[in-house]
Amino acid sequence: MTSSPPGLDLDALRKHLDDALPGLVAGPLDAAVIAGGRSNLTYTVTDGATTWVVRRPPLGHVLATAHDMGREHRVMAALRGTAVPVPAMVHLCSDPDVLGAPFYVMEHVDGAVLRDPESLRALGPERVRNLAFRLMDTLAALHAVDPAGVGLSDFGRPDGFNARQVSRWRRQLDGSRSRELPGIDALHERLAATAPELSAASIVHGDFRLDNTVIDTGRGDRVAAVLDWEMSTLGDPLADLGLYVVYLGTPMPAARGSHDPVTTVPGHPATGELISFYAEKSGRDVGGLGWYTAMSAFKLAVILEGVHYRYTQGKTVGAGFDTIGARVQPLVDRGLAALPREKG
Repeated sequence: MTSSPPGLDLDALRKHLDDALPGLVAGPLDAAVIAGGRSNLTYTVTDGATTWVVRRPPLGHVLATAHDMGREHRVMAALRGTAVPVPAMVHLCSDPDVLGAPFYVMEHVDGAVLRDPESLRALGPERVRNLAFRLMDTLAALHAVDPAGVGLSDFGRPDGFNARQVSRWRRQLDGSRSRELPGIDALHERLAATAPELSAASIVHGDFRLDNTVIDTGRGDRVAAVLDWEMSTLGDPLADLGLYVVYLGTPMPAARGSHDPVTTVPGHPATGELISFYAEKSGRDVGGLGWYTAMSAFKLAVILEGVHYRYTQGKTVGAGFDTIGARVQPLVDRGLAALPREKG
């Protein structure tokens, strides 16, 4: 009998799926944790004939609204059939009694998740360059989707989005504080004092980056799926672009081997070139991107500090969490550097 990975009782899952979707599962289930995730837990589950992916919140220390399975399921179901590639949704279970938390099941999309510079280098410079622009194409396509047209007009509150983001991530930080982080309070104060009005309203992914996509390396390196929608909402599209800029300049959260930024990989376009490409594709004014970059550095610092906190409490599953804490302070410093210099 196959043992269940942490957080996923295979017997309970099989019984629930047999009741909810009779005939879906053809045999005994086997499962494995998908490495690389630092927030919600993700598993591959197979009955020997079909493979699915199951997502559930992390074990313990779950901050309110941060791990809403229903929102992830809803946004991907809504985007299915648009220019944004997403997996097909199979089932949503809101009953926490089945696995100890709500969860959903989706199709498994074939392809590669490129989590580190070495994986990119293996593609060669030309493919790396083309892939970087395809990712920007995908982000612009997401921001072009009409929320009302896909049934997501009530998916968030765009008005006041940027100011609320500052407040929200400060609250998340306060819920995960376990050590001193020099400069993080000053960064928060400056962000709060200079939050811009909404540049435009769109569906925002909230964590758009290379390793939250599946790349079909066997079919022209197309973006086969965008994953990890746990922080998606309606808001300012420049929030996604700002976060992507931060990711370009820092080690990927799941990096192995070399810890160089992805922009150092031969063939990868310069950050400014990608920003200009996005601006042209989307028609958006990106002149005030510095604030969004600083906000994104603050947000990512808070997220990783929360992961570090769970690691210190023994509430993480998988390897690689011991290095997360060291990545927080550089993000705080980068956020401060991205903001315009204070006068005086």
